[in-house]
Amino acid sequence: MLPSVHRLATIACAGLSILAANIASAQSARPGVGATPYLSPLPAGTTFRVWAPNASAVRVAGTFNAWNATSHPLVSEGNGYWSADINFVYAGAQYKYVITGPASTVWKNDARARQLTNSVGNSIVVNSSAYTWTTVNYTMPNWNELVIYEMHLGTFGQSASGVVPATFDNAKAKLDYLKDLGINAVELMPICEFPGSVSWGYNPSFPYSVESGYGTPTDVKEFVDAAHARGIAVLGDLVHNHLGPNDLDLWQYDGWNTNNGGGVYFYQDFRAVTPWGSTRPDYGRSEVRSFLRENALFWLDEYRFDGQRMDGTKYIRKVDQAGPDIPEGWSLMQWINDSVNTASPGKISICEDLDNNAWLTKPTGAGGAGFDAQWDAQFYWPVRGNLITPNDADRDMNAIKGAILANYNGDAFQRVIYTESHDEVANGQSRMPEAIWPGNAASWYSKKRSTLGAAVVMTSPGIPMMFQGQEFLEDGYFQDTDPLDWAKNKTFVGIKSLYKDLIALRKNNAGLTRGLTGQNTNVFHVNNSLKMLGLHRWMNGGEKDDVVVVMNFSVTPRTGYRVGFPRDGRWKVRFNSDWNGYDASFANTATFDLDATYSTPWDGLPASGVFNIGPYTCLVFSQGDPPPPTNAADVNDDGAVNAADLAVLLGSWGVTGGAADINADGAVNAADLAALLGQWGWTAQ
Repeated sequence: MLPSVHRLATIACAGLSILAANIASAQSARPGVGATPYLSPLPAGTTFRVWAPNASAVRVAGTFNAWNATSHPLVSEGNGYWSADINFVYAGAQYKYVITGPASTVWKNDARARQLTNSVGNSIVVNSSAYTWTTVNYTMPNWNELVIYEMHLGTFGQSASGVVPATFDNAKAKLDYLKDLGINAVELMPICEFPGSVSWGYNPSFPYSVESGYGTPTDVKEFVDAAHARGIAVLGDLVHNHLGPNDLDLWQYDGWNTNNGGGVYFYQDFRAVTPWGSTRPDYGRSEVRSFLRENALFWLDEYRFDGQRMDGTKYIRKVDQAGPDIPEGWSLMQWINDSVNTASPGKISICEDLDNNAWLTKPTGAGGAGFDAQWDAQFYWPVRGNLITPNDADRDMNAIKGAILANYNGDAFQRVIYTESHDEVANGQSRMPEAIWPGNAASWYSKKRSTLGAAVVMTSPGIPMMFQGQEFLEDGYFQDTDPLDWAKNKTFVGIKSLYKDLIALRKNNAGLTRGLTGQNTNVFHVNNSLKMLGLHRWMNGGEKDDVVVVMNFSVTPRTGYRVGFPRDGRWKVRFNSDWNGYDASFANTATFDLDATYSTPWDGLPASGVFNIGPYTCLVFSQGDPPPPTNAADVNDDGAVNAADLAVLLGSWGVTGGAADINADGAVNAADLAALLGQWGWTAQ
């Protein structure tokens, strides 16, 4: 049998590459570390550059030279890096470095590989510039309007087989669902190559490579492109507090180590020890610092991520919970954040530290770490704890008040607030509905109190975040082996609608709740006996800006209940979590718009009003009317589609653009006439 054309081409390229290697053995003048394809001058090929400071020789072997361990040497640059330009090596080629160290020769994957066949397989040459982006002018929402959806790629989408891991393609198919829900930012749990194909992702083996079980670099870019087309930002998750520890080619990378430690990439003393293994990177070594800094910039640039979370920063700045400090870890975080602000201004940098440390979100110029926001444990624990406790008498309204008012450095949006995240629904804990009534997550109590928690998140100052499936009452605890139960999306479609309505209010979609995006909060009403709480949110104040939120944390409905309001006049109910449209078991307590008056000041506010509120319920009030609906066929903008509009259209026939170009195709023609007639009789009333 004759060999295939593909195999012949591979053999030919291998031969050409070997011949080229015999005449080209100089270090590369091209930039970049890792494998970087080049097109000119011809012949095309790939630059290989690797950091191996203790090596006496480095070669590259791969599919392009039939895995010949000697034919393609790299040249020492005199600074610990080795490089060469290898002609006839193209994107898709597999390779490894053959590193001769102090005691032996080892085969290692590229520490900066963009793609691997798997965590114990081979590195793959990737052409980073091959993808053509289709969404080129995307701008992420203002941070005070963000609603983050934390997503685990392996369990979020539905794979064809129904088993994990799901892929970027599966997640991309759900983006319209997220857009409809109102989500405008997804935060991906780590997507770097890890051992096997099932993991949370917080055990990265190769920080620059896309997890092979999830897809390819192109799949990631297509996901980001599609998300941006739908107005959804994409945030990554960096793990720089440790690496691995399994399938970790970076371990003793060039063969050198002391104390049987990890070698050039890792601390060699007590600082190496973390809760996940003795693999803390050496934050004091300049090449390792650059490796981590450039990794953060890589995901923002190469994949156009709109920001990222840095995992467990406590273990970057300290050896352990009790210390001692690692000063070079702090300065590394400062360097990364300064670099992000310079290279990608407007992209958000979030840390997970959970020590309520305001210095993390102070500017680097003031000595802070320079993060823009941090996950807020001082919100999570009081809110969740007071919602899952069984007895109303044990709920502490003052603790919830403190959680709502907490901030960092006087900025409401320097914190990310939530009642569920990947850590808080695992590690011995469970989803909110399950925690409220173990074994009966679909109970009335679980529905009412978990959705009350959602209301606290969406109406409190901070950047709200939810965990995948929270919107349709996903129960149990999070496991990377258990796909999201999308059947619940239909079973609890009303609960999902509740979340959708809350998100719309939080983002001020209707222009009636601007205060929920503002810096200002006054928790003006705390009744610990009746378990009632009221807060006032505002940006500048006034109609459509001032928002009053009232919450009942007890099973007892309240009738004729009075709280203060910042101004008199008609206050309209924008949201009532007790509406039975959200769930047939909800009481649908009669709650109406109210007229606040100055005749009875209350709660330190100049006006007050009276209303009814259901059990475990949140009410949201604001003033003002929504803008009247519009219709493109209402050409003269008089609130009706009629003969007057027809006259304007006919008078504009053949004109380029203008109000009569109803379908906005650049011309007034028969298509616009058809569109107008299709809307005949419409009114704005």
